[in-house]
Amino acid sequence: MTDTILRTDRLSKNFGGLIAANNVSLNFERGQVHAIIGPNGAGKTTLINLLSGDLLPSDGTILFNGKNITSLPPDKISQLGIGRSYQKTNIFATFSCYENCWVAAQSRLNTSMRFFRPAKKLKKVQDRAEMTLDLCGLSSRRDVLASAMSYGEQRQLEIGMMLATEPELLLLDEPLAGMGSEESLQVIELLRRLSRDHTLILIEHDMDAVFSIAEQLTVMVNGRVLETGTVEQIRNSQAVQEVYLGVEEEAT
Repeated sequence: MTDTILRTDRLSKNFGGLIAANNVSLNFERGQVHAIIGPNGAGKTTLINLLSGDLLPSDGTILFNGKNITSLPPDKISQLGIGRSYQKTNIFATFSCYENCWVAAQSRLNTSMRFFRPAKKLKKVQDRAEMTLDLCGLSSRRDVLASAMSYGEQRQLEIGMMLATEPELLLLDEPLAGMGSEESLQVIELLRRLSRDHTLILIEHDMDAVFSIAEQLTVMVNGRVLETGTVEQIRNSQAVQEVYLGVEEEAT
C-alpha cells in the first residue's frame, strides 16, 4: 500500500497567454526519490515553484500530508515540512558554514529573529546546526566562511541549511548544475543518504545521476505530464524517446 505525502490535482499556471503548467496531477509517495525531467521549457521549475509556494497556481490544488497548501506562502509551507533548494545557490556568503546552518535551525523557533540573543543560547538550535553539518559532510569546514568554499561545498551547505529546518520533503532544483564530476559524485552520495529518511522531488538534467538515484520519474513537455513511471518504464517509453530526439521548447 502506498503512502502519498504530496498530491497535485489539475495544477495549472498561466503567465498571460503562456501556459507553464497545464493540469498537472501527480502523486508523490513518502520515502521515494521522484525525479521530474523533460526538455528546456517543459515546466519543471514552474512546478517546483508552485509546490514551494514561490508561485501561486492559476488553478488546481496541492495537498501535503492531506492538508491543502495551495494558497500558502513559502514560509508557511516550509514550516509544515517542505524544504526547497534553488538553481542558484542561496546562502549567506559572509557567514561561516556553522552560522548558516544555525540561522536556518533557529528559524524554526517561535521566537525567531525577534529575540536573537536568547534564541542563540538554546542548545537545541546549536545541536541541530552541528548535526546538519555532519549530515551534509561539512563538519570539517565548520568555521570557514561560505564565500571561501568551493561551489560544490556551497551547494552542500544550501542542502544543509534546508535540512536544519527539519523537512520531511525536499524540493531540489538542479542540485548538480555547474559542478565538476568529483563534486557531482559527492552531492549524489549526499542525496542518496538523505533519501533514507526523506522524500525527494528532484529536477536534474544529468540523466546518469537521475537514473542512479530516482525510483520514480515524471516526464514533462509543454507544461503537461507526458508520462510517469519507474526508471525502466521511462527508459523504454517510445513517447519519451521521441521527446528527447529533437523537440524544442520555449524557455521556462
